[in-house]
Amino acid sequence: MTGNELRKLYVSYYKERGHELTAAGSLVPENDASVLYTTAGMQPLTPYLLGEEHPLGKRLVNVQRCVRTGDIEEVGDDYHLTVFEMLGNWSLGDYFKKEAISMSYEFLTDKIGIPPSKLAVTVYEGNDIVPYDSEAADTWIDLGINKNQIYYYGDDENWWGPTGETGPCGPDSEMFYINDTPDCSENCGPACSCGKYVELGNNVFMTYYKDKEGNLTELEQKNIDVGLGFERLLILANHFQNVYETDLFLPLIKRLEQLSGFKYDAYNEKSFRIICDHVRASVFILADSQKIVPTNSEQGYILRRIIRRTIRMMFKLGIEENIMLELAEKVIEIYCEAYPEIQSCKNHVFEELEKEYIKFTKTLQGGLKMANKYLDELNIGECLSGEKAFKLYDTYGFPIEFTLELAQEKDVFVDVEGFRLKFEEHQKKSRSGAAEKFKGGLADHNSNTIRLHTATHLLNSALREILGNHVYQKGSHINSERLRFDFSFDRKLSKEEISQVENIVNNAIQEEIDVDRMEMSLDDAKKIGAIGAFESKYEDTINVYKIPGYSLEICGGPHVSNTSELGFFKIIKEQSSSSGVRRIKAILDLDKK
Repeated sequence: MTGNELRKLYVSYYKERGHELTAAGSLVPENDASVLYTTAGMQPLTPYLLGEEHPLGKRLVNVQRCVRTGDIEEVGDDYHLTVFEMLGNWSLGDYFKKEAISMSYEFLTDKIGIPPSKLAVTVYEGNDIVPYDSEAADTWIDLGINKNQIYYYGDDENWWGPTGETGPCGPDSEMFYINDTPDCSENCGPACSCGKYVELGNNVFMTYYKDKEGNLTELEQKNIDVGLGFERLLILANHFQNVYETDLFLPLIKRLEQLSGFKYDAYNEKSFRIICDHVRASVFILADSQKIVPTNSEQGYILRRIIRRTIRMMFKLGIEENIMLELAEKVIEIYCEAYPEIQSCKNHVFEELEKEYIKFTKTLQGGLKMANKYLDELNIGECLSGEKAFKLYDTYGFPIEFTLELAQEKDVFVDVEGFRLKFEEHQKKSRSGAAEKFKGGLADHNSNTIRLHTATHLLNSALREILGNHVYQKGSHINSERLRFDFSFDRKLSKEEISQVENIVNNAIQEEIDVDRMEMSLDDAKKIGAIGAFESKYEDTINVYKIPGYSLEICGGPHVSNTSELGFFKIIKEQSSSSGVRRIKAILDLDKK
């Protein structure tokens, strides 16, 4: 089975059961502060999971590309990928546990061909507040799963959400493939990381809302969120051992063999896999509608890290020229049927890969100079400190592998353990900082974020009125305290322009205007002058939000019902975001109306 065949099989299966195909979202979540990149298929559907009416109804299905960098060091094994596709289906207040589990089971066994005996499932065991999930367990048993294939776990394994301090949450039931390997211990099970159990997907039952005090109340609209790993199912459908045997990667590996002159064998396996995975990820990110480019912050930093890790692996193999463009071309060839937009972005992808290669090789030259300086200060048999080895890595982008090779040539040693400790310390700081900076998302779609979301529409309209209709939204980031709005413009705004923008927004608030939602086709929305930021992901039927006299935008919502709910709008900062893009940060003061 090819990748294209599996995508079509999944969508057709759920369409036959009343689901409508909803367009996939950008790799950069719209108005979601929880993560830098889309990490799950449910993220673009956040407003509808919170009660907003979806134009396509209550049953949805799609295939969503996702980016996860938490496991980037695991890339190169049989399963972990930087960019992966998630097969998703949703019930927005329609069917619930029994129907969701039954459809998941039938798809895995009848359509993918997984023997029921090779499946293991997990069920929520309950706590003092929420009972054991007997409905999920009974459904699995009724379908034919033996009791010894069902594992019961608590909050750490089988409770989903909220993604922040407050928000929707509930028990879940995960599905695993059982490999033909021995148990690692008496307690071996799906929660174990030994590799015997490979996660295939998850049925999330959004049942409760958690408030700031930790209290749980049942949701009026109970949702189903099912996500299945596309690449892992493709492996099983073809009886392969790993993802690199599938048609997603095998042509790319063969191209790398041709370009490098090396064989994909046990010695070069991990380097080959990392190069192929990272080039593939770079192509998808560069071709995304948000036009992410390598930078030193946020999404651009992740992209830079991926590209530079690719280059390091190329150097490690002994490849001394930039072959990323030829590999990127093969990626586009593999995926152009499923994702036609990557073909149209080919020139942009090539330009950015070439520019980053040139920049990084120059950086490496600087790192080489500093590494030689440090090592030349040592006598034969002495040791370079872990702190200096980490400085070469962190400040000069010089890989530890390169430092070790140079040290060996000069008959000195490197404190690898000291480097590892510094590296882990750096990772912990980065993770805690990221967790604080990007907390939010589904959980933070509360009354404040909804107000701020509506305010971005007014801000967008005001900027276009003052600066011109060539101004377009380039991105936004909202949490409970403030909004951040990026827009296309090539100079600093004057104090007078900022004041004019604030006045327009506050006039709209003072006029107490109703916010109207309309459903229509994309063509009809364009005909009436509606604007939008993410055209590549629009449905056949879309929502258009109108604030008469001010704003007309394509958007998923949610929004306030009247502008009087917003309070007083104040811009607190205006600055450059990147070349040709400005950034505004603003707040709403509810005490000052």
